[in-house]
Amino acid sequence: MLRLAAVLLAFATACAQAQTLRWSAQGDMQTTDPHSQNEVTTNSLNNQVYETLTRRTKDMGIAPSLATEWTQVSPRVWRFKLRPGVKFHDGTPFTADDVVFSMQRLRDPNAPQRVYANAVGIPKAVDPLTVVFELDRPNPIVPELMSTLYIMSRRWCEAHRVTRPLDFKQQEESYASQNANGTGPFMLVSRQPGVKTVFRRNPNWWNRFEGNLQEFIYLPIANDATRTAALISGEVDFVLDPPPRDVARLRTLPQLKVLDGEENRLVYIGMDQTRDQLLHGRSPDGRNPFKDLRVRKALYHAIDIEAIKTKLMSGYSAPTGGLTPSPRGAYGDAALETRLPYDVALARKLMAEAGYADGFDVTLDCPNNRYINDERICIALASMWAQIKVRVKVNAMPRSLFFPKLEKFDTSLYLAGWGGGSTDAEIMLTPVLRNRGSQGVGVSNYGGSINDEADTIAAASTVETDPKKREVLVKSALRAFREQVNIIPLHRQVIPWAMKREVSIPHSPNNWTNMDWVTVSK
Repeated sequence: MLRLAAVLLAFATACAQAQTLRWSAQGDMQTTDPHSQNEVTTNSLNNQVYETLTRRTKDMGIAPSLATEWTQVSPRVWRFKLRPGVKFHDGTPFTADDVVFSMQRLRDPNAPQRVYANAVGIPKAVDPLTVVFELDRPNPIVPELMSTLYIMSRRWCEAHRVTRPLDFKQQEESYASQNANGTGPFMLVSRQPGVKTVFRRNPNWWNRFEGNLQEFIYLPIANDATRTAALISGEVDFVLDPPPRDVARLRTLPQLKVLDGEENRLVYIGMDQTRDQLLHGRSPDGRNPFKDLRVRKALYHAIDIEAIKTKLMSGYSAPTGGLTPSPRGAYGDAALETRLPYDVALARKLMAEAGYADGFDVTLDCPNNRYINDERICIALASMWAQIKVRVKVNAMPRSLFFPKLEKFDTSLYLAGWGGGSTDAEIMLTPVLRNRGSQGVGVSNYGGSINDEADTIAAASTVETDPKKREVLVKSALRAFREQVNIIPLHRQVIPWAMKREVSIPHSPNNWTNMDWVTVSK
């Protein structure tokens, strides 16, 4: 009998282990406050706890989530019917009051997502399970934007004095930065920033689990070699961002498998085009060279993007001249995807014409744990720009320092990326490319570029409901931004995911997975 009990205990232990996923990537999530950062690792982990009115399907379509249906009542009014019987993790019922509260919280100046919250209008609770959104202007992609706006419990936020998003750029801490209370498939169990974060299955989730996970543990491992070694040795089950140089070797190991896919994300260079003088650098004439179109073009022409793809990225990048996370954002227009050619002689000529034949000094701000080979890309760019006598100091730092620095516009030159679930150009146009303005417009235009022609066209595309007219406007806006080289596109990342053979995870262009889809077999 004792022997049988021991066998059963061992079996139960093995099953429990089989239903736990140890997941690793190079950087940690920034905060568990879902409204204070808009960064993919943070969003992907908060997405397991907090839900939105609509959700992404495996093919990046839009499906019901906390809302069961929605109707465009008129060009400026949308009605959302909410899912009955949903409860937050603390047992509090989910109602329209929570939706209204969350949308108000998302419009706070501390919320990077306020550009999307403002775009979906002012919510009003009609009854406990109905919310009407009144917009000040038409918006053709309201259901799509709803998939980015997390719903929090009003009662919980008020009880813990977190009715406003924390000010992440000022390193503010609050109860919501280490604790969470959503309606999603997993509950936050414990959080040790930079070490591990533990999530456990929500037994009362309203939806059906497709996978068998009972628990997952997120383990940030900054060092590439250490992260790869942890996967090979079995210390972790899944690595979201294996170093490109290691992928070929990982494919040969019988206990592992690698899934490939192009991420819906544009990696690009931004430049300060607002200040009259360089904030972090020095030029011979004392001016800010990036305000000159010829200098911006020179930097672009001096980039050997194929060398970055083959020598640095090991082929895991898709070079592009496009300005949207996905080529679908430009409606498949090849001309809008074409890069300026690599031409050092032309770049030198442009620098001379602009009065910078002898170059200038500047600091390039760069994350070292956010994008694939981010710091190495910055070092490569510094070497390439040295050919046109632009003397670059690479200032690499963890994402926890990098993003607050950009949000304070404390930069002259930087490497960044933008993407997510949506393939619509609007996701890039309004927050990243447009002139800084009110209601979150240009909130992530960290270089402060001003392009009035493109801004006017992009603003018109945002409210145009006729698909054909909107396509013309979007293409015109992208063309106007391209002509002024307000940012320099580099590539879209090709993301290999590496995992144990026993792990089944659907690859996703937004570079995160819903843990309720994951299965770990014996």
